[in-house]
Amino acid sequence: MKPIKLAIADDHKIFRNGLKATLEDCADFSLIIEASNGKELIGQLANQIPDVILMDIKMPEMDGMQTTAHIRQHYKDIKVLALSMHNEDKYIVDMMKAGASGYLLKNAEPEEIIEAIKTVNQKGFYFNEHLSVTLIKQLVGPGHSEAAHQAVELNEREIAVLRLVCQECSNQEIADKIFLSVRTVEGYRARLFEKTGSKNLVGLVIFAIKHGIISV
Repeated sequence: MKPIKLAIADDHKIFRNGLKATLEDCADFSLIIEASNGKELIGQLANQIPDVILMDIKMPEMDGMQTTAHIRQHYKDIKVLALSMHNEDKYIVDMMKAGASGYLLKNAEPEEIIEAIKTVNQKGFYFNEHLSVTLIKQLVGPGHSEAAHQAVELNEREIAVLRLVCQECSNQEIADKIFLSVRTVEGYRARLFEKTGSKNLVGLVIFAIKHGIISV
């Protein structure tokens, strides 16, 4: 398998160096971009595209939330893992709304960082104790508009795929469970994104909770 191409965006050089040392010990990764803020990162994306970005939230010039929102708009295949010293719900919620696919504390153990990168690259999102279904439920609480989703109708097969997505199944796992090809599953995922207006797979989970497709 090809190494997972990574980018790091963080304004603290000491932290970047420590993270690089952790990642360089894993042959499954290839670090292709290092940036000190969102503006610098976006400039480098013109030359090479990573699979996963490890994104600090608080950075000068262009912070992690602004940068993540830009990436979701212009580079839909890139997964963003938010990195922060903060575990308050507000930071997590804001980053997920911007389009991040997972959230890690900067003091996470190297094993968790490696697991998160591999999981988000394969499945499209990463959950841990700081980004649980309970927290996602907060995203769909008061203040989250349902107007964009009211007219959405999903057929039986789309609902089946959505439920398996919410169980963190990969495309191959979904294909095996409901006897479809991987390409067909990819087509269903694409239609789910289009129909629900979701930015990422976390958005699909939010939609499923709001509409009673899954329960928490």
